[in-house]
Amino acid sequence: MMDGLDLPLVWAGIILFGVMMYVVMDGFDLGIGILFPFFDEKEDRDVMMNTVAPVWDGNETWLVLGGAGLLAAFPLAYGVILSAFYLPLMLMLIGLVFRGVAFEFRMKARAGKRRMWDQAFIGGSVAATFFQGVTLGAFLDGVPVVEGEFAGGPLDWVSPFALFTGVALMVAYALLGATWLVMKTEGPLQQRMRQLGQWLTWALLAVIVAISIWTPLAHDAIAQRWFQWPQLLWFSPVPVLVALCTWALLHSLRGEGHARPFLLTLALLFLGYSGLAISLWPHVVPPDITLWQAAGPDESLGFALVGAVVILPLVLAYTGFAYWVFRGKVRAGDGYH
Repeated sequence: MMDGLDLPLVWAGIILFGVMMYVVMDGFDLGIGILFPFFDEKEDRDVMMNTVAPVWDGNETWLVLGGAGLLAAFPLAYGVILSAFYLPLMLMLIGLVFRGVAFEFRMKARAGKRRMWDQAFIGGSVAATFFQGVTLGAFLDGVPVVEGEFAGGPLDWVSPFALFTGVALMVAYALLGATWLVMKTEGPLQQRMRQLGQWLTWALLAVIVAISIWTPLAHDAIAQRWFQWPQLLWFSPVPVLVALCTWALLHSLRGEGHARPFLLTLALLFLGYSGLAISLWPHVVPPDITLWQAAGPDESLGFALVGAVVILPLVLAYTGFAYWVFRGKVRAGDGYH
């Protein structure tokens, strides 16, 4: 505690905000890569990529913020998490590199080479998303720690639950990408996205139900948090809100709304994120290490907080300005390269 602030709690909020911003902003452009195999026409693919061309590289700023914040505020958690998930995180980063290189090279490639970069874009998007989900699932499974160090093996992250969460995140990002394209495109491409979005909504609901049943059955500690008082009070509205958002999303995809499907998908992701926070609280490394046990010295947290207070508004302002400038529909023939 310093000057009345619970600094570990403040930093937990900053990191959670950064990760959520990353999921929202990088999620829809990864989702576009996942959707690419459903669209063979060059014109459709060009439009899909042009909807994110001005903003995609800035979206990953939030991933850097989350990782740097974890190192600065919770060095114990940073060391344990990277040791436990070194392989899936490296595979995720390789996927992001492939996706980024393919994005840039595809725009400049000759017609005969563009298909190769399309495949690299698809593969990078799928790999990055899948291994993000696998890491999340393995994190929920728990990390063995002895005397402040990771005590497991290099493949402990491989489990049926973790692999399923990898697939589940692919469904979530694909829906986010589809609803983003409903908002940013028009004509036949938009109509196809509406139809695909309806299928993906049902698929996302199915994986939400599956994870909601699987998680408490596989993890006694999480079951206790969900069904004990007062956590039950906080968790009980989540299933009802998920059902309402799903109904509203399906209704909006069948209608004429443009931005509403994307906003409702964001609401579904936020509800899932809040359920995750309730499930883990107050642990930063489940099942045993809490925020306060993993936190660095108050002096370090306070010093880093000064930088965060300066940097966060600048990043938010830049992000908001970029999205404002490139608002509106993207049509065939538009391009930023």
